[in-house]
Amino acid sequence: MAEAFSKDELDRRMTGAVSTLKSDLGGLRTGRASAALLDPVKVEAYGNAVPINQVGSISTPESRMIVVQVWDKGLAKAVDKAIRDAGLGLNPQMDGQLLRIPLPELNQERRKELSKLAAKYAEAARVSVRNVRRDGMDLLKRLQKDGKISEDDQHGKGDELQKLTDGHIKDIDSALHTKEQEIMQV
Repeated sequence: MAEAFSKDELDRRMTGAVSTLKSDLGGLRTGRASAALLDPVKVEAYGNAVPINQVGSISTPESRMIVVQVWDKGLAKAVDKAIRDAGLGLNPQMDGQLLRIPLPELNQERRKELSKLAAKYAEAARVSVRNVRRDGMDLLKRLQKDGKISEDDQHGKGDELQKLTDGHIKDIDSALHTKEQEIMQV
């Protein structure tokens, strides 16, 4: 099967990394309760790590409270542990299959922690975009080596790929900057 260079496919993969980052940043808490806060939480259930919304229903009855109703009583402790270990600074209170998660006030120290977490998410997205660029560059080199494209085409398409990468990195930096400002607002 012959491989072909597809800028659209590489762009789609890079855009996926950026949208994953935006989803992760949406889960960072900025003061109000949101079910999206628990999106990054994975629970060990039935031998697999599954998203928390697949083992229970999540609601926000108050602006500073999240409630998780676990469907399987045997998973309540696993859900509690997953939330505590997620690095979100949340301490659930178990009541049978119901977990109440009060959101503490954001102090300056916690804001800095959230800002660092946002930066970590952004760096992971940058790495992901760069990995897509590397895959594209490797493909171009292979195609040129196999004589399917000329050296000039390889360099031209490589430059296009770099511009595409730079644009996505700029999107990531912009999303991070916006989220950091949102977190640090008093």
